[in-house]
Amino acid sequence: MIRYLTAGESHGPEITGIVEGVPAGVPLTEEEIAEQLERRQKGYGRGGRMAFEKDRATITGGVRFGKTIGSPISLRMPNRAYKKDDSNWPKVMAKGGDGDGVEPVTLARPGHADLTGVQKYGFDDIRPVIERSSARETAMRVACCSIARLFLKQFGIEIGAHVLNIGSVGYESWDQVRKITAPLIQKGAEEVSHQADKSDVRCLDRSLGKAMREEIKKRRKEGSSLGGSYEIIVTGLPAGLGSYVHWDRKLDGEIARSIMSTQAMKGVEIGLGFEAARRPGHQVHDEIMWEDDRYQRRTNRAGGLEGSVTTGMPLIIRGAMKPIPTMIKPLKTVDMVTKEEKDTRYERSDVCALPRAVVVAENVIAPVLANAFLEKFGGDSLDEIKKRYDREVNRKESN
Repeated sequence: MIRYLTAGESHGPEITGIVEGVPAGVPLTEEEIAEQLERRQKGYGRGGRMAFEKDRATITGGVRFGKTIGSPISLRMPNRAYKKDDSNWPKVMAKGGDGDGVEPVTLARPGHADLTGVQKYGFDDIRPVIERSSARETAMRVACCSIARLFLKQFGIEIGAHVLNIGSVGYESWDQVRKITAPLIQKGAEEVSHQADKSDVRCLDRSLGKAMREEIKKRRKEGSSLGGSYEIIVTGLPAGLGSYVHWDRKLDGEIARSIMSTQAMKGVEIGLGFEAARRPGHQVHDEIMWEDDRYQRRTNRAGGLEGSVTTGMPLIIRGAMKPIPTMIKPLKTVDMVTKEEKDTRYERSDVCALPRAVVVAENVIAPVLANAFLEKFGGDSLDEIKKRYDREVNRKESN
């Protein structure tokens, strides 16, 4: 099964990633990984770092002649900004006050991992927490997870996403969103992303996208920040992935964990999600029918999952991201040394990171789906898996 690890700090020399469990024979190039990294760096409301940090992951192991070889895949991603102050990095991570380091950071920012990180690890300086908890880590996470995404693409499984709302500006209903996405899904979920990427706020509705831009401008002038919500759509998933047998094998639980493990995410739902709690049952459950020699649903309010198992309908996942807690307008905090109330210090930050975070969310669910697929059709090589998959598809069609 596929798993990955990342290592490195926000302003350190590089971020490192290792991806384990990818079958042999999957076509993989640095250019394909770079495509997702480039998408992650686009979006209105971004901060200054995006202007100079052009991410590129170098494959240093696990790939030969453009294909995976079954061994762990290792990736390196240099921090280009590091060249500007590489002589200072040891000082940044060293204690200050004695000439061997920089002054310690002692003002914890509300909404960040600053204070809780210090309380957990016993630091007297917040800098180590800031460096590792930073969303900079998601660059390597996208690189790692994009490999699983490429594996899924070999079987016609596509992932796409778009923004639903930024702050108070967004769609009014589930049905309104479905009218816009329905024709795009017919071409595959990547068409959703392709159209969303044409907007710098990744909104499929042009008028709403313009209003979202204005909302970001407004909050920037106020020195504040914005969050929002988004929708991920996956097409091509066969019925029968996942399990209802044990709690730790439930696919919706694994999906929720992948989304919620991403920085600043505060909520996730499948299909109608919380809206299902407000509707009567006949407006929630999807009627079953037999059409074109297979089971189908008249609607897809369940979002492609029933009993934590895929139905064969498009998978629909929604996530909620909180506003970024680093803002020009300060919040009140307490100095860790003096215990005096003070204003938070400002560090370079986005006003709204949601358009970029959507790309992270798209990719982090890929290993979860790939593992569910491998659990059912697994093998050591792509050719072996394709034979098993084709056999299963042909068996179902003959029945």
